[in-house]
Amino acid sequence: MQLDLSQLSELLGAFNGTDISELILKSGDFELTLRKDRMIAERVGIPVEPGLILTTEGTGAIAPPRPPIEQATPTPPPSGTPGPTGGNGLGGPSGSSPAPVTNDRKFLEVISPMVGTFYRSPSPDEAPFVAIGDRIKIGQTVCIIEAMKLMNEIEAEVSGQVVEILVENGTPVEYGQPLMRISPE
Repeated sequence: MQLDLSQLSELLGAFNGTDISELILKSGDFELTLRKDRMIAERVGIPVEPGLILTTEGTGAIAPPRPPIEQATPTPPPSGTPGPTGGNGLGGPSGSSPAPVTNDRKFLEVISPMVGTFYRSPSPDEAPFVAIGDRIKIGQTVCIIEAMKLMNEIEAEVSGQVVEILVENGTPVEYGQPLMRISPE
């Protein structure tokens, strides 16, 4: 089996865009094994299951689908009790500018579908696609992620208002990393 650099690059991009943790490709005397780091995968919320393998040997079968994973959700504090985000529900102490909001069910996150570099605008001299406070519609481009010299437009999957942008312009992002929070309409 021959695998040139462009094919390998395409394979790596496809592998990074999935939740598969290990890929073994065998053909004759050729063998390629790709593994995602378990700690990185767990940090971005990808459930990692030991022994999950995709091979091209035999039928090229993919490991059987996993049963649904139940995730624990934090219980909000009783009303009137300030929680970890303060008492005003804005993610910070009363009277200050809002701090990063964490695990608030009323906001939806725009998640990075790939590893790459996050950009807020189409070019350095143009205005950002969105800013905090902007109203967005389903299908509207909210940012770009550059991966392997390709500019991938990330579109909103919900209409609402941008309440927080979690990533600085020009910084690397991981697969599954939250990019911004939206207050849905």
